[in-house]
Order: sequence, then structure tokens, then C-alpha cells
Amino acid sequence: MGPASLQEERELEKESKEEMESYHCLLQAGSQLESTLQQVTVPVSMKEVGGYIEKQVAYLSGGRGEDSSVIITLPECSAFSDIPEEALAKVFTYLTLIPRTRQPGVKFIIILDRRLDTWASIKTALARIAASFPGNLHLVLVLRPTSFFHRTVTDIGFRFSQEDFMLKMPVVMLSSVTDLLRYINENQLTSEFGGTLDYCHSDWIVLRTAIESFAVTVKDIAQMLQGFGTELAETELPDEGKAIERLLESQTDKYRKLKDAIRSVSKEGRHLLSSLETSEKEDDSQWDVKLDWETVQRLLAQLRDMESAFDGFFEKHHLKLHQYLQLLRYEHSFQEMELCLEHLMAQERELSVSVDTLAQTEQALKRLDSLESNAQEVVARAQIIILHGHQLSASHHYAMALIMQRCNELRHYCDTLNAALKTKHSRLLHTHQLLLCLGQAQTWCDNGAYLLANQLVEKSQSKEGAQAALKDIEKLLEGMPSLLSSGPDILAIEYEAVLTPQLQVQIGKTFEKHAAVQQMIQNRQTSLRKLADKHIRPIQLVAPRPENPPRSKSPLFSPKHGDGLKFTFDLSLPGKRASRKSPNSRKIEVIHDYQESRSCVAYSLEGEDSPDLLKRHVMRELIETERIYVEELLSVLLGYRAEMDNPALSGLLPPILRSKRDILFGNMPEIYNFHSRVFLQDLEGCLEAPEGVGACFLERKESFQMYECYCQNKPRSEALWRQFSDCAFFQECQKKLEHKLGLDSYLLKPVQRLTKYQLLLKELLKYSTDCEGTSELQGALTAMLDLLKSVNDSMHQIAITGYEGDICELGRVLMQGSFSVWISHKKGPTRMKELARFKPMQRHLFLYERALLLCKRREEHGDGCDKTPSYSFKHYLKMTAVGITENVKGDVKKFEIWYSGREEVYVVQAPTLEVKTAWLNELRRILTNQQKMLRDEAYHHGQMVEHMQLSPPLSERGMRPSRGVPRGCLPGLDFVSLSADVFLCLRSRSPRPRSPRQRPRPRPRHRPQRH
Repeated sequence: MGPASLQEERELEKESKEEMESYHCLLQAGSQLESTLQQVTVPVSMKEVGGYIEKQVAYLSGGRGEDSSVIITLPECSAFSDIPEEALAKVFTYLTLIPRTRQPGVKFIIILDRRLDTWASIKTALARIAASFPGNLHLVLVLRPTSFFHRTVTDIGFRFSQEDFMLKMPVVMLSSVTDLLRYINENQLTSEFGGTLDYCHSDWIVLRTAIESFAVTVKDIAQMLQGFGTELAETELPDEGKAIERLLESQTDKYRKLKDAIRSVSKEGRHLLSSLETSEKEDDSQWDVKLDWETVQRLLAQLRDMESAFDGFFEKHHLKLHQYLQLLRYEHSFQEMELCLEHLMAQERELSVSVDTLAQTEQALKRLDSLESNAQEVVARAQIIILHGHQLSASHHYAMALIMQRCNELRHYCDTLNAALKTKHSRLLHTHQLLLCLGQAQTWCDNGAYLLANQLVEKSQSKEGAQAALKDIEKLLEGMPSLLSSGPDILAIEYEAVLTPQLQVQIGKTFEKHAAVQQMIQNRQTSLRKLADKHIRPIQLVAPRPENPPRSKSPLFSPKHGDGLKFTFDLSLPGKRASRKSPNSRKIEVIHDYQESRSCVAYSLEGEDSPDLLKRHVMRELIETERIYVEELLSVLLGYRAEMDNPALSGLLPPILRSKRDILFGNMPEIYNFHSRVFLQDLEGCLEAPEGVGACFLERKESFQMYECYCQNKPRSEALWRQFSDCAFFQECQKKLEHKLGLDSYLLKPVQRLTKYQLLLKELLKYSTDCEGTSELQGALTAMLDLLKSVNDSMHQIAITGYEGDICELGRVLMQGSFSVWISHKKGPTRMKELARFKPMQRHLFLYERALLLCKRREEHGDGCDKTPSYSFKHYLKMTAVGITENVKGDVKKFEIWYSGREEVYVVQAPTLEVKTAWLNELRRILTNQQKMLRDEAYHHGQMVEHMQLSPPLSERGMRPSRGVPRGCLPGLDFVSLSADVFLCLRSRSPRPRSPRQRPRPRPRHRPQRH
């Protein structure tokens, strides 16, 4: 993830610079510590010469001679001559390097104690010292043998060899320890030479070993700190949060281990200092002890400095990693929220506010309310992310600029979304108000027409009847909506923001209708006022004949009002014969349809066994069972699903079942919401108008697709129920609900309800022959049957195994079934057929919108009711490269499906001729749509090829190619024949030659212009 702005780059560069400064401080502290170690450590360690030091071949007593010369003592050692030259040189080097590292250029005095030895041994020792001693040898003091003979031999020998030794090193031959005091003070000599210097060889070895071990440990710690610091400085930051977490964990673990090691070596150093301080207090004259104490103290101080530098560097590095992890997580949260907000904004843009009817407006308002509810939840989450961003900025995060930019972007998204939703909500409410007013005006006009139509002529002939009729009309006029009094121009100005051409048309029709009704009212008022002012002799009305009742027609409008608003009321006058004709009640039905420009009043007789009555019975059954269905779903959701969150029953519910309730109940909440809030209300609105139920089903056709999801989940739900059916929780819930049947019976209700719809629709269709809404009923029945088939197909689809792609990308499953299949392949000039040519393979075919899958049905798994089939994927055929041959010689139930220009041919045998016909119809429809889509695309985009010719006339068998390219096809593309026998595929590499069975296709009447 790179920086998003220049300011972020600067802050990141500043953070890296501070980290590198800490790293340089760590390197500098390590360099100082390493320099100190080089000063206080010697190339030869105690381990290399420890054996000879322990034997006291030579030792440093800590005494000093004149000019602060360091005294090295070679005590009596009978095995001195047996020591190898190389080992002796290492011993001298080790003993001389210890003071030289503290005081470069220091001089040395060797005390060679040979009081019990011979001249030969002294001569050999002096020769080996001269050859092996590496330091600045100031003086060699030799205590000669004490016996008379060996002393005399030594004096004689030394007198003759003195010049040889003196040339190499100054040698003084001493007779006794008293002579030694003339060269070295008594307090610088050990007790064996009559001095007072306190020296313990074993303690010196222990102390020296401890100092060297401490120095080595400090050196290792320093190297580890430098190495770990370099590793931290060179670490590349990964792009994944998990990787950063693992890196933080491993680095923190290393850091803790190093800190433990530092504490351990510091403790060791303090213990060593304590030992040195004790030795110094016992003997203040030991100059070497003071130097050792200063060395250890110096190493400890520099180790602390390096530890402090490392802590500072690691703290900055750890903070950077932690902040980088915070930034990654925040960026991930921002991207997820950005996608959510963009999705909501896309939904908001797709939500159209151009509505023309009240139902559309209410539906749009419902969708908008749902969208606003989702938006409020998402915006609340976005506010949390923004708050988190401010918290990160307040903690001085190095990417503060980027974080604040993300916060501002989220805030802008939220403000834009809220403003857009608010604008659309306001516009929809305004439109709803307008349509509501228009609906009220339409209703008022209808009521006026009904009022005028229901005013009986014989009652209006009297003065009282006319006055009563006038009062009814005046009452009607008093209730006239205010919208009708404002006029269309004022209404257009008031609702200018939401007006569409369709709404303008509705406003115009409403006011035209109002003008027509107003004219009718005025004419009626004029007539009634004349009757009210003048007494008219009542007219005796004659009842019409039952078989041919006369009708009095009074045209209320002239043709000048237009075809859209012409009302004719047919009023049949009551008579005695009419009243005695039938015991059945008669009612006046006012049938008004302003779109057909007609409104009339007619009589309707309803018999006991009439189709209308039977239709109403079926409709009542549909609505009543729908109410029961909704109540049952609600009882399951409240009595079982919601009780899973009841703390009082938590002890009866297995924990694993609570997490799997979405598997047990599927999408039943979604089904309940749809039926209780939408579909039941739609059905109740069709109670008095059963002919509208078909349109109701068709309008909600897409919503019924949720049953497909429920049925696909049903096997998992049943398996879960069988596992926990004896659970005490379900028994307690059933007891509370007083259900006689268990939960499994109620979980089957949606499946049963889905099959019930098509039965009730068939009943309605049986009693609706040649009636209004029959076509919609037939469409609704077809839709429900298709839904049942789609559910069944999808139940088979979920059993497909072995398909590696995304099966959803293939589109909707259209058909599925088992067939016998023979397969042949053609590769290059040769053609390879299956070995078992005459033995077909049993394959289960799944036809999708974009592909055809061939699967092998496996044996059912499980026992008893748990048995479920599975389909092993074998072949994939893309529909854009598929062709069919409808008739195969020898068997009317066979047809061919071929692929990629007959590279692969599948001879398919259907179980029945009807199955074959159904599959061929569906395949033909898919291929025809593909050809039409290709042609339309080429035509609209001007990509027609110069030599392209239109398709020849259709025939019953095939088509004729023209100059290598079939008519109606683009060069380079294969073609689709709409013949009865052969379909060729789209997008093949080269056109295939025409089959002798193929016939020319019909030419279209108009040929598109060539480009």
C-alpha cells in the first residue's frame, strides 16, 4: 500500500528518518562497546593456556618493580623443560598482553626462582625466555641454587656465559631473597620471596576466567543487538495484516529474549564488580584489581548505553509497525465501507422517482424507506470508522493526512447519500400527494356519475323528489376536492418539480373528466330546478317486458367532448312483472371505464351455481388459507426461532443449534414478510374482483423466487432436524404453542403452500372461461408451474459435484433430465469414436442459459429417507458453440448436440418423444435468441461486413451457403439455422459446408443497407 498524498510521504519520510537516527545511535553504542572490548580482551584466552597457568609455570602476582614494571614470576617447576616452545610462547604472550592492553609500552621484570635447581636448568630457562618472551623485558632476576656445588657451577657457568645473555636481556644473578629486596620492594613481593603481597593463584585464575567470560558474553550480546537492529532496519513491511501481526509477534519475542540476556549479563557484571571491590578492600596495593574493576565498570556502563539505544530504536520500530497495521486495518475498513456506500448510492440511483400511479409511488416509497433504513445502519458504521480515524490522528499517527482524507471521503459519501435520499423522499412524497389528490378527484367524479345514475326518474317527477335530488347534488358539490377548484395551470405550477408527461396527461384527463361531470351536474340541476319550481303531474311508468326490457337512453354529452369522456347511463325502470319474475335479488352494477370511453348501468343476475359464485368461493378459500398460512409462519418464527434467544430456555438448547438456526429455518422470515406485508393484502384486494388475482400473481412473480432458496436449503434443514428432533427445547416450544404436530410439519408448510397455489389457480381458471382476466390467470398458472419446475431443477442442481467453476455464472437452470448418450470426437484429419459405440452412456443433462452440463448420476447415499442422488460433472458445452440436429435416422427419440463445428458430437436419446420435443424447443429458443442478439448488435453498431447477405428463406431442412459464407451471418462467425432439422452454432472458427439435408432459408423482405 503506497502513500496516497505528498503530505503522507513527508510524514512517512520523517518517521523513517527518526527510526534511522535511533538505528545509528544503536550502531554507535555498539561500536564504542566493541572498541572497549578490543582494549580489554586479549587474543589468547585462559582456555588455551589454562593447563600451564594452573601448573604455575608462570604467573602475575600483581607486584610492580621500578618504573612500574610488571613482575612475572617463574617459580620452581621441575617440568619447565618439558613444556613445548609454542605453549611457553602462548603463556608469555597471555601474561604480557593482560597489562599491555591496560598500559601500552609497559616494562616487565622476570623473577626466575631456581634455588633448588642446577646451572643447566637455569641456562636452558634463560635461553627459552630469551627466545619466547614477547614483551619489553626490563630485567631478569635469577635466584641461583642454594647448594654449594650447584652455586659454584652456576657462578662459573654464568661468568663464562654472561656476555651471551646480557646481549639478549639484562640478567642479574642473586644469591638469596635478601638480594631480591634491593631491586623490588617488600610489599610488591609475595610471601615465598619474603614479601607482604597477598596473592592466591587459584583466586586469580577464577577472577581472570570470570572477567574473560564476562567480556565474551558482553561481546556476544552486542553482536546480537546489532544484528537484530540491522534485521529490524532492513525488514520490508508486508501488505497483509496477518503477516504484520506475525512479524510483530516474532520481533517482540526476540526482543524479550535479548532483554533477558542483557539482564543476565548485567547481573553477572555486577556480581563480578562486587568480587573485585572485595579484593580491593582487602589489599589496596593491588593495582591490577583496580584496573579490572574499572574495565568491568566501563563495560557495564557501555552495555547499558547500548541497551538504552536499542530500546529506543525498537520502540520506534515497533510503533511504526503497529501504526502500519492500524493503517492497513483502517484502509480495509474504509474500502469495505466505500463499497457499501457505493452500492447504496447505486441502489439510490436505480430507484426511479418517475412514477405515474399511486401504487407505483407507494411501492417506490416502501423501497426508499427500506433503502433509508439500510443507509442509516451503514452511515452509523461509517461514523464509527470516522471516529476511529480521528482517534488515530489524535494519537499522532504517521499517516494522519491519509486518515483524515479517508474520513472526509466517508463523510462526503454519507452526506451525498443522505441528501440524495432526502431529495427523492421529498419528491416521492410530493408526487404521492399529487396522485392522492388526483385519485380523490377521480373518486369524486365517479361518485358524481354514480349519484346522477342512481337518481330514479319517477322519484324526481315530484317537487319533493326534485328538491331531495338537488340537495344530494349540493352535498356532493360541497365535498368537491380543492384540487378541482384550483385549475390545471395552478396545479402545474405547484407541482412543477415532480411533473412528468404522464402526470400531466393524468391531470389533463382528470380536469376533462371533472368538466364533463360538472356539465352533467349543471344539466341535471337545471332540470331538477324546473321540476322543483313547477308542480308536474306524476307520470305513470310502465314496467318493461322481462324478455325484452326497454331502456331509456339519454345522451349526456355531445361528441365535442371527445371520445375519452363520453358517458351513457342505461336505466331500466322497475315494474310489477319484473319484481315477480325471479326470487333472486337484482342489483345495478355501474361499469365505468374511462379508457374505453364508456360507463353504463346494467342488471346482473347471480344464481346459486353460477361460475361467478364458484369463483368467489375459490377466491375466499385462497384468501382464508393464505391468512392461516401467514399465522402458521408467524407462530413458528415467534414460538421456535425467536425463543432460541430466550435466556430462560438457553439451558434446553444445544449451543451448536443456536448457531445453525438459519439452516433449520432457512429464509422463512423473508417468506413471512412477503406474504404478511404484500401478498395477503394483494389477495384481499381481489376478493370482490377475482379476475384480478392472475395479475396479482404475475406482478409478484419475481418475489416467489425466494421459495427456490427455501427448497434448496430443505435437505440441510431436515438433516439438522433429524439430529436434534428429540431436543427438550423443541418439546417445550411445542407445548407452549399447543401444537399437535412437531416443528418438522410446520417447516414443510412453505413447500405445501407452493403446490397449493397452482391447484387453486386451476380451479379459478375452470370457472373463468371467456371472462376478463382469463389470460392473466393462465399466465399466473404457467408461472407457478414454471416455479415448481424451477425449484425441482434447482434441487437437482445442488447435487452436482466436481464442477470447478462458478455454477451461478451459467445462468438459470432451464431443464434437466436423464438421457442415453453416444459421444464421438473429431481431431484433425482423423475421427476417433468411443470404443463402446453401441453401448450408450447414461448421462444427466442440465441445460442453463449459457451452457449445457453433462453429468453422471451416482448411486444414492444414505439410508431410508436420507437417500439423496448426486451428479458427477463430466462435460461442459458453451451454448455459443453448440448446434443441434433434430432428427437422427433410426430412432425418432434421438437428436444430435454438436460442439465447435462438429469437433464433438453427442447423440442423445430421450426417454419419450415428448421429452425430446421439449428439449429441442428450449435449445432452439436459446440459439435463436443468440442469433438475434448477434444480428442486432452488428446492425446497431454499424459493424455489418461488406459481403454480408441476409438469410435465405426458411425451409424444413436447412440452409444454403453463398460463396463460402452463409447468408445472414458475419464472415468469421458460424451461423444459426432456424430450420426444423439443423441448428448451427455461433462463433465457430470456420463455416461448415452445407449438409445435403439442408434447404435454403427464407429471405427477409427488407435487406439492411451495406456498410
